[in-house]
Amino acid sequence: MNRSLMWAFVASLVVALAGATGAGAQTTTVVMSGLDNPRGLAFGPEGALYVAEAGRGGPGPCVMLRGAPQCYGPTGAVSRLWRGEQERIATGLPSYGSAASATGPHDISLHGRGGAYVTIGLGLEGLPRSALQDVADQFGSLVHVPASGHWRPVVDIAAYEFEVNPSGGATDSNPYGLLAEPGSRVVAEAGANALLRVAANGEISTLAVFAARPNLTGIGPPFIESVPTAVAVGPDGAYYVSELTGVPFALGLANVYRVVPGQAPTVAWSGFTTVIDIAFGPDGSLYVLEHSTGPVFFGMPGRLLKIAPDGTRTTVIGGLTRPGSVAVGPDGALYVSNRSISIGTGEVLRIEP
Repeated sequence: MNRSLMWAFVASLVVALAGATGAGAQTTTVVMSGLDNPRGLAFGPEGALYVAEAGRGGPGPCVMLRGAPQCYGPTGAVSRLWRGEQERIATGLPSYGSAASATGPHDISLHGRGGAYVTIGLGLEGLPRSALQDVADQFGSLVHVPASGHWRPVVDIAAYEFEVNPSGGATDSNPYGLLAEPGSRVVAEAGANALLRVAANGEISTLAVFAARPNLTGIGPPFIESVPTAVAVGPDGAYYVSELTGVPFALGLANVYRVVPGQAPTVAWSGFTTVIDIAFGPDGSLYVLEHSTGPVFFGMPGRLLKIAPDGTRTTVIGGLTRPGSVAVGPDGALYVSNRSISIGTGEVLRIEP
């Protein structure tokens, strides 16, 4: 079944926007532009903002997905915004895709200087990884991006899914969300429906599995897959994991889970639609980024929600176009990658409450 996450250059734009649910007015500015399928955002210890770009594919080899050729090219990248200057600091990362979207670098997380890690997706929707021929092993992995930008693979995450298959269903790998911690990296494996830990020595273990549930919508398959997309540490020290859900990507069915290693995941908050990322603010508020808000199949637009510590929900900003990630900046502003399935027109928004 299809578990894929399905994803104009603006030099400068400043607009006042009001949230749809009591959020008040915000100032929204485009701070990065001209990006290729921008996905995960992270701030480095020096205060720079980093974005993982899934790239634009290339000349091949190609695979057929969703009725269209998806072709490989080393066009994935990591871009940085530092002191007002935008530049690509790492290039040549693996990417495959078409004019519609791309799979490649999906998320980035940093722990200390030079400690940037990036997930490289796979997501072949049931096809064997070998369908990508001689570049197959470049996908479904975790890579390290040092300050030099000369990245290197760290571990083959997809191989763990193919060998261990922690959820017990059909094997499928698409490493997506990422959290770099001291001595380990935690990965939201969207294809495997699992949360994984990668130790410093490369050993992988399963922290949690997110079960499919009956599909009561009357549209699509009998069960809806979970599809975890992001992981963050909450004020209580537990992991929190966002959920996209699988087909039909229905309104209100996505959850945010609380995960304590050694225990089964529990639903912390529910009632969301296609959650693509989460982030906690310094006051303990949770920001929930919905890739779409339509009733089924990624109907636009996307939006960013805030859940206050007392549970109150408000819309920070609506009207987003296929947003991909949210980060809380050291300046107190919110940053969102927008147009995350767009080539050359992807952008990062700064939202000042």
